[in-house]
Amino acid sequence: MVAMMQNAKLMPNVITYSAAISACRKGMQWQQPLGLLAVMQEAGLLPDVIAYNAAISACEKCEQWQQALDLLAETRSVKLLPNVITYNAAISVCEKNERWQDALALLAETRLVNLQPDVITYSAAIIACEKCKQWQQALGLLAETRCVDLLPDTITYSAAISACKKCEQWQQVLHLLAETRNVKLLPNILTY
Repeated sequence: MVAMMQNAKLMPNVITYSAAISACRKGMQWQQPLGLLAVMQEAGLLPDVIAYNAAISACEKCEQWQQALDLLAETRSVKLLPNVITYNAAISVCEKNERWQDALALLAETRLVNLQPDVITYSAAIIACEKCKQWQQALGLLAETRCVDLLPDTITYSAAISACKKCEQWQQVLHLLAETRNVKLLPNILTY
């Protein structure tokens, strides 16, 4: 797309590049966005946080955790302010690669940079803990959501329940199932 625009003597801009990077994510391509970020800079365009989010998401989709974390670090080095979407994608790639400690470190970092993590942020971190059988960490994060006035959703509860189930913490599983009914969440197939 970018090459076609250049051949037609049209000058791509940050929005064009961001769209191309996003398309790479959907096409399960993670190397292309890295090249497009470099081409943008060579063309004198400064990638914005949206372009970086799209590139991090492409790495997340292809489970390239190191590349995603490198891109997050790069946003800071070019003086961009990562947002919650940036951190959600980075935490999600850690979750997919069973890097629960990195996921928790990124969650903690959101607070250090004065961002308010959302339910997606917490759910991704809880899923990372669930995949690595860190049920106590998962329950701690679930409790933390309530302390920061977030309403955990079915995905959040399902991940916490699964973490407890994997570690045969049946009392906790039953407690969490009862809690989902108390907060009027509809359990799904993952919950059971």
